[in-house]
Amino acid sequence: MQHSLLLHRLVLFRGLLDLPVYQKLSLLLADDGTDTVRFIDHYTDFVAELYSHTDNISEYIKKTVYESDNLYLRQIVENKPASPHITSALNEELKILEELSRITPQDLPSPCPESLPQWNTTTIDLVSGYADRMANIHRTGYGIFAAHHMFLVKDNQILPLRYPDPQTLDDLYGYEAEKNKVIANTLALLNGKPAVNVLLYGDAGTGKSSTVKAIVNEYASLGLRLIEIKKSQFETIPTLIEELASNPLKFILFIDDLSFAEGDGDFAALKAILEGSAAARTKNIVIYATSNRRHLVRVTFRGREGDDIHLNETLEETISLSARFGLVITFQKPDRDAYLEIVSSLAEEHGLTIPQETLFKGAEMHALRSSGRTPRAAKHYIELLAANTTK
Repeated sequence: MQHSLLLHRLVLFRGLLDLPVYQKLSLLLADDGTDTVRFIDHYTDFVAELYSHTDNISEYIKKTVYESDNLYLRQIVENKPASPHITSALNEELKILEELSRITPQDLPSPCPESLPQWNTTTIDLVSGYADRMANIHRTGYGIFAAHHMFLVKDNQILPLRYPDPQTLDDLYGYEAEKNKVIANTLALLNGKPAVNVLLYGDAGTGKSSTVKAIVNEYASLGLRLIEIKKSQFETIPTLIEELASNPLKFILFIDDLSFAEGDGDFAALKAILEGSAAARTKNIVIYATSNRRHLVRVTFRGREGDDIHLNETLEETISLSARFGLVITFQKPDRDAYLEIVSSLAEEHGLTIPQETLFKGAEMHALRSSGRTPRAAKHYIELLAANTTK
């Protein structure tokens, strides 16, 4: 069959035709070469677009096929049997895409000048490879969840973070007991065991948010994903839970720097979600939140006096939200010895050879100028030293 017709036969993978590489490849394959200038334009347009991803057309096609969201895949992850027609269409389309993955400049309808940029190909088996992908879909995911592991919500849509925080667990010093509790709960989630919502509470700069992001980076290959939710987006959480409930991956809905003012309407919304509505009872989603406030709500003395005839009940309601988290982990500021141990470890990591007395004296002075002894203060101090040290 002519290469120019192959892409037009796609049904299950028709969404690939929205990608610029496929669009430009389609134009190139359809060009009969009668107009040399037009042909060269189509050729270079395609190569330029391919090069923005890779110089290997086979690897590009394999990646986009494996990450594609399609009807067959949806039926599989929802435990619905795919009809024989759909299964047959899947196999035929995989063979079509495999054939396209072998195209070289010499296979084009018009002779291609050797002076034009070339691309590479490799041998791939999409039929068996796709079957393996489906068998491991709980770790690899599909669609945007296959290509990325951290996300945000914008205009009620889940969008990938193009440049996620690269923080790793090895980058975090101290707080081993606290980190291990979060890790244990996360591994329970990944292993299909009961996992609870977690509140990481403590002083600013103690590594609460970094811990969550480092854990996601650590276990992304096992099927863990993070979706960051802003406080103004709490009303979207039930919809997100419903949308993600049948997804084979595991999700952390992450709320950073959580706190409320008195009378904040978002308080009741989050409380209802944490109490467990019918939509929230899923085995693949947990909520992790960080806060500098133990009880999450800023209560003023004026609010304590008030005119509520059931004042005690109102105050209990105000401080009850944190109790809705199954696990509350406190990140306290380190004492002097723990702080200096973090400083020493970071200095060693950066290859600094400053005398310990000088290093520690500067670290203490930096802590006084900052928000006190915290891992963040230690990190900033060492980074400043490293930036001004000539090796």
